[in-house]
Amino acid sequence: MLRLIILSIFFLSMPVLAEEDLQKTAASLAANYPEHKTNVILLVDISRQQIILFKNGKETSRYPVSTSSYGIGSQSGSNKTPLGAHYVRKKIGTDAAPGTIFKARKNTGKIAQTEHKPHATGDDFVTSRILWLSGLESGKNKGGQVDSFKRYIYIHGTHEEGLIGQPASHGCVRMKNKDVIDLFNHTPESSLVLISQDLTAGDLLTK
Repeated sequence: MLRLIILSIFFLSMPVLAEEDLQKTAASLAANYPEHKTNVILLVDISRQQIILFKNGKETSRYPVSTSSYGIGSQSGSNKTPLGAHYVRKKIGTDAAPGTIFKARKNTGKIAQTEHKPHATGDDFVTSRILWLSGLESGKNKGGQVDSFKRYIYIHGTHEEGLIGQPASHGCVRMKNKDVIDLFNHTPESSLVLISQDLTAGDLLTK
């Protein structure tokens, strides 16, 4: 409980994300990677534990998330969340029931029991939907020992919904099940994704 109170105070004290700055960041990402679909862009802000969905240049939704409890990084085996430009390489789980557990990206047919309290269960279930990310920046999140796709970095649902809003994952970006289903439905494959430590820091990309 004390940790949640501290986190709440921390997030409330952070600078507000200005719509104009977010639009510039999304536009910069689209300009740098025109070969990918740019009508939908996802901005992941680790410091605020949020995903911001842009559609046709306008913000349409914000979702709370949970990034890695191990911190930020791209090294294989680190269990950290990578930074930088990515795209949605593959979507998995269309029409699966909410809470469905996926193992090695296969539907197990089992439904996870959702933990609504801020409690770590000891399991790292991937539930409901998977958006499998691939890095776009060689040496940072693409290729060698820093390849996000080969590290199986996903945006996915979790049964540990009580931990959403604070770092708790093993490298992926976790979401509440209803939220990841909604995001999945609005985000086509090849959509661009920027994972940033802090979007107010001016993450305007230079390719």
